[in-house]
Amino acid sequence: MKKMFTTLALGAALAAGPAAADLVFPDLSYRTGPYAAGGVPFSDGYQDYFALVNARDGGIGGEKARVIECETAYNTEKGVECYEATKGEGALVYQPLSTGITYQLIPKVTADGIPLHTMGYGRTSAANGKVFSNVFNYPANYWDAASAAINHLLEENGGSLDGKKITLLYHNSAYGKEPIRTLEELSKKHGFELGQIAVDHPGQEQKSQWLQIRRERPDYVIMWGWGVMNQVAIQEAANIRFPMENFIGNWWAGAEHDVTPAGEAAHGYKSLNMNRIADLPVFADIKKHVHEAGNAAGDGSNVGSVLYTRGMYAAMLAVEAAKTAQEIHGTADINAAQMRDGMEALEMTNEKMAALGMEGIGPEFSVSCADHGGSGQAIVQQWDANEKMWKPLTDYIDSDREVIATLVAEDSAAFAAENNISERCN
Repeated sequence: MKKMFTTLALGAALAAGPAAADLVFPDLSYRTGPYAAGGVPFSDGYQDYFALVNARDGGIGGEKARVIECETAYNTEKGVECYEATKGEGALVYQPLSTGITYQLIPKVTADGIPLHTMGYGRTSAANGKVFSNVFNYPANYWDAASAAINHLLEENGGSLDGKKITLLYHNSAYGKEPIRTLEELSKKHGFELGQIAVDHPGQEQKSQWLQIRRERPDYVIMWGWGVMNQVAIQEAANIRFPMENFIGNWWAGAEHDVTPAGEAAHGYKSLNMNRIADLPVFADIKKHVHEAGNAAGDGSNVGSVLYTRGMYAAMLAVEAAKTAQEIHGTADINAAQMRDGMEALEMTNEKMAALGMEGIGPEFSVSCADHGGSGQAIVQQWDANEKMWKPLTDYIDSDREVIATLVAEDSAAFAAENNISERCN
């Protein structure tokens, strides 16, 4: 049987040209470079879900999905090149999985009328749809994550962090710096002392940073890491005997490959997650309709892992937005502008997720013209090194919407002024 779902190298995609009536979803992947350990499973999950929808459901509203994969190696310049090379293929939405690429694409997608979905990363103030018409970061953003981590620590400390020392260990990039302002505001509100320690790309050298942590003896360390930085940090924390239960990563520092290299020493490490990890019925469907048919994006070993699940979740949200767009505009063959409308009207309910074989995978949320950010919720999970699995410690935790709304309004207003953007949704 011919493979209806095609994942193409960039050169092949351009040579072949767009297929008639296909709904095109570019995958700006990174299967190479220092961040490939995270990029590979996410891309596998993203592509496998579109393949499932084609094989099991006959496509989206009867139209086949076509994924064009373009390798970025987590390099901003390559990411922009991939965007420019693929946007003419009929691209409906971009999900670059990179804050650096996101910042460069925001003005481009706005000018080109193509939506950009930066799920839990990118420019946080893009949650303000009044300013960022084509950028979405639902179900939660970086500032939500920072606040959820603090709210978890508040819960663990009887509602008070007064006098506590919390250190932010962050990737020295636009990505890693995103939570700083939020944590500064929360430190004023809750009375904790905030320390900041940067780790340069790619993060393989951290001995000096952890010697500083040992010397300063913070009560908690919050990590904003990605790639090899996470593995090294967890091993260095173990080396100085920092209590793992007081070490919490964001949702890009909480995958299996982050903790397994440290073995038993990683036991008890915590991280956030924007979606649940569970034995969902959808995985059986993927194995049956995609992997057993020989159409898997990868080797099949990542199914059910943290980042595979997140990539699948991202694809599911894209598919549901496409369905919403089809309903709004009365056509199955939607374009990018119509896809944007579908994303802005997306509503995710528990009933809808259960019907898709993904019960409870994410929080309930709805998107509107003014709100492109979703619920802003996160769970806290903990690594069990004995069972080699992540276990949820909490239900979905709310972020401090009052603090975050103020920061989003300030930052988006500055962006609007700098770029001569008038607010919409009035």
